[in-house]
Amino acid sequence: MKRFVFLMLLVLAAPLAAQSDTSHARMQARGQMAMGVDQNASRHVFDDLPDGGRIELQADSVDSTAIAAIRAHLSTIASAFQAGNFSTPDFVHSDRVPGTDVMATKRSVIAYAFAELPRGGEVRITTHDAEALHAIHQFLAYQRQEHHAMGHAMR
Repeated sequence: MKRFVFLMLLVLAAPLAAQSDTSHARMQARGQMAMGVDQNASRHVFDDLPDGGRIELQADSVDSTAIAAIRAHLSTIASAFQAGNFSTPDFVHSDRVPGTDVMATKRSVIAYAFAELPRGGEVRITTHDAEALHAIHQFLAYQRQEHHAMGHAMR
């Protein structure tokens, strides 16, 4: 009987796993369109920090074209986010991303700074506003979940 129940659970769970894989693949494809880089050949890290957070994206290999695309993308989103424009993550995730409404409203108390890394770059997000900080952490947690990524502290 236990074996039967286990097999039934597997059968019932299979369509959900396939749907999740298909959904993730579509999100990855939209991400490649928005970022200009293959997300399967790069690595995202989304860190919560005491004063905000950090988005890191680096190519898996030393591919100068991919590295340039990553740097251009991160520089662009740092400027867009500073202006309260979160249309890129909305497009990639095909939905409004948690935290972005507050981040847009509180843009005057949040700073975004792009910096190059060896195979890509990072956007450092800082604030001293408690509500903005909570929104940043919501945004980063959602990104970790959706991109199947981690933060450095989680490795």
